[in-house]
Amino acid sequence: MVRFRRPVLAAWLAVLVAGISLSLLLPAHLATSVAVPGTGSERAEAALARGFGERTDGTFTVVFRVRHSSDKGLQRRLRERLERAARVLPGGRLGTFRAGGGVVYGELETSLSLQRAKAYTSPLRRALRSTAGPAALVSGQPAIQHDLDPQLTADLRRGETLALPLVLVVLAFVLGVSLALAIPFVFAACTIAGTLALLYLAAQLVSVTSYATNLVELIGLGLAVDYSLLIVCRYREELEGGVPRERAIVRTMASAGRTVVFSGVAVATGLALLLLVPVPFIRTMGLAGLLIPIVSVAAALTLQPALLSCCGHGVFTGLRVRRSRATRRAREPWAALARAVMRRPVAVLVPTTAVLLVAAAPVLFLRLSPGSLSSLPPSMEATRGLVALSNAFGPGALTPTEIVVDSGRPGGARRPEEQAAVARLVDRLFHDSEVYVVATGRKAPYVSAGGRYARVIVIGRHEYGEPASRRLVARIRDNLVPAARFPSGTQVLAGGAPAKGVDFLARTYAFFPWLVLIALVVTYLVLARAFRSLLLPLKAVLLNLLSVAASYGLLVAVFRFGVGADLLGVRRSAQIEGWIPVFLFAALFGLSMDYEVFLVSRMREEWEARRDNVAAVAFGLERTGRLITAAALVMAISVGGLVVGSVPGLQQFGLGLALAVLIDATLVRALLVPSLMAIFGRWNWWLPPRLARTCPRIPLSRLEEALDEA
Repeated sequence: MVRFRRPVLAAWLAVLVAGISLSLLLPAHLATSVAVPGTGSERAEAALARGFGERTDGTFTVVFRVRHSSDKGLQRRLRERLERAARVLPGGRLGTFRAGGGVVYGELETSLSLQRAKAYTSPLRRALRSTAGPAALVSGQPAIQHDLDPQLTADLRRGETLALPLVLVVLAFVLGVSLALAIPFVFAACTIAGTLALLYLAAQLVSVTSYATNLVELIGLGLAVDYSLLIVCRYREELEGGVPRERAIVRTMASAGRTVVFSGVAVATGLALLLLVPVPFIRTMGLAGLLIPIVSVAAALTLQPALLSCCGHGVFTGLRVRRSRATRRAREPWAALARAVMRRPVAVLVPTTAVLLVAAAPVLFLRLSPGSLSSLPPSMEATRGLVALSNAFGPGALTPTEIVVDSGRPGGARRPEEQAAVARLVDRLFHDSEVYVVATGRKAPYVSAGGRYARVIVIGRHEYGEPASRRLVARIRDNLVPAARFPSGTQVLAGGAPAKGVDFLARTYAFFPWLVLIALVVTYLVLARAFRSLLLPLKAVLLNLLSVAASYGLLVAVFRFGVGADLLGVRRSAQIEGWIPVFLFAALFGLSMDYEVFLVSRMREEWEARRDNVAAVAFGLERTGRLITAAALVMAISVGGLVVGSVPGLQQFGLGLALAVLIDATLVRALLVPSLMAIFGRWNWWLPPRLARTCPRIPLSRLEEALDEA
């Protein structure tokens, strides 16, 4: 790549420009939905679209705060105002219209998808403006998505403002103050831009969550800086050994470059497995995460050597003697730590493992939620509308359960036996302690134009993410609908946000054990090929499971029990959002493998040179201990930018990932890994001869020759 430096730099400059341009257009194409194809809630959504021409996730809720909600003249004027405003929505019409508790509200129904509907939020608000009469608060899922986009952007800028200076300090500590500091930031800017450009293209084909931009930019910053830092440090090490610049680049890419490839494969493997989860929200999160290591590895193999070749020899070796001595002094404690741990491995292994198990213990109290509207930023208009509606009719007013009755034939919903069954269902719903309001009728909007479908709208006392709301959905499906004795051939489906939340959690966690199993197997195979050992990958997999469990436990301790919540500035929550453990597992497993490859690759190099286990472990920790710690700090600081935001789900994910990365880089890599390797001894490097022939070692000299030829 040194020979093709100019075209490589030109290509990445084009990627940078394209990524920045497309990132400005990306938010309009993002939307967050927990809908799951093939479930009862999704079939109810399809029935509502066929029979009533509406989608629950494309419905706007307009709230008016008034003094006298019982004023019939005021109600008539507000109804007319809503009917006029509905004309700006394709196929829009006024559905439910209610008054009470100091508010009047109406639902403007559309057949638009969530992503398309949110684009009409601003036109709808303009249409509802009036100099006379109460102000309109536009809420509902489309308005929430619309208002959340600028909030997420503001959170991202706040996170970057915090992360970038701290990352600069860490890099200055490792690299010293020189122009070399610019290389990781240039590298990160290009990789993030490339990832956002690919994400924009993906958003044209599939629905991508609104959280994607924040995840890509902050996780991408940490991963890109980690990879660049690894290569820059190895390159500087080669220069300090007296190797000429171009030769040093070749040797660096043959060693550190190979490590980055294996690390990227490990990270990508964990995140790619999310694409197998049959839940669109999880899949799009996995897609966003998967693009980060793919682009980072591509940049590490092309852009990084080109950037190194642009820097003069003095950038890295201007103070070579003094810096070399400082580097040696910084490495000595790590080598001493490795030898101390290996002298008394059991004395280190037992208490360290106990600490991690104690940290993991709160995971027994983990409670999951599909989401929560009450935790939305209070400054948004959509949130103010939600609060007004919640105060008047209860928290469940904005996210009712929709029960759809499909009689199977035109006019069937008007038959006496169907109407009698609906009446029995409504009567049982009225007597359910969780139900606040039940809306039904014999005409539109409760019976479709063709008479095939009927529906019952159920407003609960809790919002859709609360356990009480999910239990109500279970009772409706399992008890109340069967007890209503609908005629044979009639299909009764529970839809709406509460039912979607139930189906989201059920489908996600039905597949989660398989995700864990596949991740363990695939990661083991990848690391077995990288380390040419059967025992080291097994150790890595088990230790990573321990790290993941500890991070889950700490997450519960902070958010549910409030341990350090005020200090960290995060909102307490009795429940963790359902996507967090799944995405956190995939990301943590990949990043843990990342640091494992950094560490064990250097140990493997020394083992092959000297065949001394103690010396190999000490050498690997000496050469990579400071680097792994710096990389972990960079990653923790980067994802810590999510914690300072205002969206609880991203706060939970950012804190969980930051804590896990720090645990992995300190307790696991510095203490548990060397203690276990001391216990295993020469068995660390065992590989049966037959397997050794199937995955032959590629010597660094051969890689250097291949890179020289390239």
